[in-house]
Amino acid sequence: MKEIYPLRLPRSLKKEVERLSRQDGTSINQFVALAVAEKVCALETADFFTERRARADFKAFDKIMKRRGGETPREGDELSREKSEIRRKSRTHR
Repeated sequence: MKEIYPLRLPRSLKKEVERLSRQDGTSINQFVALAVAEKVCALETADFFTERRARADFKAFDKIMKRRGGETPREGDELSREKSEIRRKSRTHR
């Protein structure tokens, strides 16, 4: 069931919402509801990954990543030097 909620926006923001909802082909209500849903989803996703990271076993991960065998990376899947450096630095901060 939908509830009515009187929303107060600064004039400048309301004008942008009106413009963008027209451009998007939606009502102001649909536009605002979608924007709120996207924000809720982003916050829940951040919480999910924070919780998962807290349970992560980095030593086991590193062991798996350093194991011998398997296939070499396919062309285009190799880590760039920049990404390798970022990964190396992240390991030293654990």
